[in-house]
Amino acid sequence: MDATNSILLQGGYCNSKTTYSRFLTREVTIGNVPMGAHHPIRIQSMTTIDTMDTLGSIEQTIRMVDAGCEYVRITAPSIKEAENLANIKKGLLARGYDVPLVADIHFTPNAAEVAARIVEKVRINPGNYADKKKFDQLAYTEASYQAELDRIYSKFSPLVKICKEYGTAIRIGTNHGSLSDRIMSQYGDTPEGMVESALEFIRICEDLNYYNLVVSMKSSNPQVMVQAYRLLVEKMFAENMNYPLHLGVTEAGDGEDGRIKSAVGIGTLLEDGLGDTVRVSLTEEPEFEAPVAIALVNRYSKRANQLEQNPAREILNLSGNTETKPFDSTEVNAFVGGSLVPRIIVDLSRQNLKDASILTHVGYRYDVLNDKYHMGDQSIDFAFFGDELPSFTLPGNLKVLYNYSTWLTLANKTNAHPVYTLKEYNQSEVKDSFINLVHISNEDLSTSDFEELLVNDNLVFILETTHEHGMAEQRQFFNNIQSIGLTNPVIIKRSYFPQDFSGPNDIMNPEEPISKIQLYTATDFGALLIDGLGDGIWIDTPATPIENIASLSFGILQATRSRISKTEYISCPSCGRTLFDLQETTQMIRSRTNHLKGLKIAIMGCIVNGPGEMADADYGYVGAGPDKITLYRGKEVVKRNVTSAKALDELIGIIQDDGLWIDEE
Repeated sequence: MDATNSILLQGGYCNSKTTYSRFLTREVTIGNVPMGAHHPIRIQSMTTIDTMDTLGSIEQTIRMVDAGCEYVRITAPSIKEAENLANIKKGLLARGYDVPLVADIHFTPNAAEVAARIVEKVRINPGNYADKKKFDQLAYTEASYQAELDRIYSKFSPLVKICKEYGTAIRIGTNHGSLSDRIMSQYGDTPEGMVESALEFIRICEDLNYYNLVVSMKSSNPQVMVQAYRLLVEKMFAENMNYPLHLGVTEAGDGEDGRIKSAVGIGTLLEDGLGDTVRVSLTEEPEFEAPVAIALVNRYSKRANQLEQNPAREILNLSGNTETKPFDSTEVNAFVGGSLVPRIIVDLSRQNLKDASILTHVGYRYDVLNDKYHMGDQSIDFAFFGDELPSFTLPGNLKVLYNYSTWLTLANKTNAHPVYTLKEYNQSEVKDSFINLVHISNEDLSTSDFEELLVNDNLVFILETTHEHGMAEQRQFFNNIQSIGLTNPVIIKRSYFPQDFSGPNDIMNPEEPISKIQLYTATDFGALLIDGLGDGIWIDTPATPIENIASLSFGILQATRSRISKTEYISCPSCGRTLFDLQETTQMIRSRTNHLKGLKIAIMGCIVNGPGEMADADYGYVGAGPDKITLYRGKEVVKRNVTSAKALDELIGIIQDDGLWIDEE
């Protein structure tokens, strides 16, 4: 591996350089669209049509390619579907579409071996391809474990030899929750197990002198997914490997939640310079996935081009390294920092501050008749008014923030707190007894103003950045203040403007630019929060409605598991094996359960994506056959083959029996 393209690897954490650059991987041939090395980050998605519906598969593939997909994956659960891939390919070529196809294999080596002679790439899951997944706890001696590896070698090697002969690529796709019983018994359901599961198959390929490989480490939990990819890179680096990485968060869901969760996982790794192809898994039509993936990827294509023309200014590093550790802050007046959930600030200074109903958009519903406010699970913690004064009475549990000069003039400072520049704070003679918030950047740490800073127990930093690689600079700030010994809480702030969401290479979909706001913010804040950095967030985007900013803020905290404020749905994208209308069913389940704060409900189209890939869920609703649903509590089957008409009521009954149901208000 070229040392100039390596990245610093420490303790399972894959740090990016302080200026953006991609991790250099080997080139892999996939039809006429190669991946890895210096090629662009490729876009792909997966069909949802039954693979035996040849015409439907052709037409959906064409829509996906027209939307920006460079590879199209098609499910091949058995030999008949694998054989029909030839008819789909022939039909596409007849229409002038020479897109590389990827066969998605479930459990059947025979289907993989047929598909490998037809399509350009085959995806296998080492957890169930040649290994066993029966949820058994097994004990192995060193000899019996090796015997299982030998058995897997004999079952997997025929596929490798066929791929070598036909020039077909293989993706070794490990999924959290669908690890084999053998790996689970040895490593548990962990990133370590995910990585070792893939490495075992990679080593077999290398033993057979086959290197046309792509690797993925998917999970519905972005934190697990990020940890697994970073650990994979570290382990590959140690074994002199540099295979391309396929990035994806499984079962991300739909709408805003699906985009946020995808960006937290995928965007974090793209920030680290990792990733050679991206698939965003939404419970929507597959042609809607490609524009989301393109919006994520184009950000880094533009960044690379900008940095090539104008190298980024150096990021201040006071500690001498870029290793990141979780930031343990000190709690300030039982409101921010320490073990408390991250706080949310929303700027209301540009709103109509003569109308109390404006607060409805940020979680405080004003009851005119009773002259009081009602809070919800998604009520913001701080409202920033800048230099503007509202003409209505504010909720008693909402903290309000003013610029320092305006705060000084307030006759009643109850629940009102000052926001300073660093210089203002140093020069101020009057400070708030409860909390003082000070704007700061990483570069400020080297200034005389910071040297003069008198740190006290109620000081909170508002961390800002204007750096081209802003997430890396903000991440380095936490490293720097830890090396100094500061433990004051830090609110992460990022500012976005309309020009940040436009570009000549963008493929725009009807949701832009709000979709890009979701993707960029989820990346920039999520990449820090999942590493335990930050005590709050402030999304500053003047062109975005405040209700979208509030929803987005809570969504990011939910996706990073740092503040749970709503029900979470782990919903797979439809595919050719789905046994019911996933989009309609997801909305139906959401409509009756979205008040169950903190519960995770998985909605899986078939048994293939059932008990394994919904490993992180509390309850599962899984297609078991035509008009048949199997219901799960965690990985435990509770009821089998329930009719679709009764399944949701039965699921609610299980939640009620467990004492976790609450009635809607």
